[in-house]
Amino acid sequence: MATKAVVQQQPRGEGGKQKNGQVEGRNRRVLGDIGNLVTVPAVEGKAQAKVSRPITRSFRAQLLANAQAAAEKNQNQKKPLGEIVNGALVGKVAAATKAAVQNKESDKPKTEKVFIISPDEEPKSKDENPISERKSRAGSSRKALTSVLTARSKAACGLTNKPKEDPTVNIDAADVDDELAVAEYVEDIYKYYKLTEDEGRVHDYLDSQPDINSKMRTILVDWLIEVHRKFELVPESLYLTLNVVDRFLSMKTIPRRELQLVGISSMLIACKYEEIWAPEVNDFIAISDNAYVREQVLLMEKAILGKLEWYLTVPTPYVFLVRYIKASDPSDQKMENMVFFLAELGLMHYSTIILYCPSMLAAAAVYAARCTLNKTPLWTKTLKHHTGYSEDQIRDCAKLLVSFHSAASESKLKAVYRKFSNPDRGSVALFPPAKSLLAAENHISSSSSV
Repeated sequence: MATKAVVQQQPRGEGGKQKNGQVEGRNRRVLGDIGNLVTVPAVEGKAQAKVSRPITRSFRAQLLANAQAAAEKNQNQKKPLGEIVNGALVGKVAAATKAAVQNKESDKPKTEKVFIISPDEEPKSKDENPISERKSRAGSSRKALTSVLTARSKAACGLTNKPKEDPTVNIDAADVDDELAVAEYVEDIYKYYKLTEDEGRVHDYLDSQPDINSKMRTILVDWLIEVHRKFELVPESLYLTLNVVDRFLSMKTIPRRELQLVGISSMLIACKYEEIWAPEVNDFIAISDNAYVREQVLLMEKAILGKLEWYLTVPTPYVFLVRYIKASDPSDQKMENMVFFLAELGLMHYSTIILYCPSMLAAAAVYAARCTLNKTPLWTKTLKHHTGYSEDQIRDCAKLLVSFHSAASESKLKAVYRKFSNPDRGSVALFPPAKSLLAAENHISSSSSV
């Protein structure tokens, strides 16, 4: 087999001419040796020719194959190398070519394994353990099979196309950026209120008060509501005042003549706790028509705080009213006034605070207000979620509040009625009471009598 050594011709310049397979250039210089040229030894009697073809992989393999074939042929036939084919020099090239190739390979830097990691694939190498590969494939197949089975199960149960219904409305979504609203903690705060409301709840205490009855308490509360309105205090002060009065009366027996003193001293404490500018002691003495002196008010204040052990941070109905109004309709001012009207009517009556806890009283006030204003539905899933009460649980308390509303215009104690008959309060006291609740109550009572 004849081999070819291709001699690369040098580029011609202007006026260049070819002599004996060599090219002379006048205006252009050839590139120098950059280490990839193979020098072929000359044959006797002939000029040396320089092979300038770069050693590529295919060319190097061809040279090695040709050199081995020529060596075997020379060994068998014992003929000297040196035949020229097509003007190219083929001679004793085996040793020189092999040596050049080995030198090239020794000078060539060792290549390292490169792992290409794509975002969607894990790195793989040729030496990857086939067992781990099988495990990964099995895991992926299991995952795919699980998703397929889950999808089929949902389709069989009719859950695939069923829209997700949120039974409640996120009432705190608008207050996310308001730091004072503490929207991220408000749910936990009200859960704590529900857990601790029994600690500040008042139980039946009139049996331990020989000089005081429920009517006297109602008269005191009616007067305190007038004082609260006269001083233009915040609502929190009124609700805390009534809580302090009832808790103190449940712990200490007092004579009838000191009942009003307990009232003004309790309001003084509540104002110091809730108000920015609390009324002074002389203001309470003046509004009580100088029935007491300064020392008596201060002594009663100390006695109340001592009995209560300074425990004033209690969940009154007001904290629940604010939350439940927001869950009902925070933009309806008429609704808000009606809720507070019914709640204060309930606080005036001793039976209401004894039978129902603050959260239930607040929820019933919202329900009764919605019935009075003909809101539909009367009780929403959002209200049930935030109050924790169903419609059946609060219906009895709501009926009691509606009955108070029905009798408010004819009652002699009209502090709450006058307060909410004012146009500033939407004149909600003048609205007709919820006849639907009263009719249901009358129907039940008549059925039971039969």
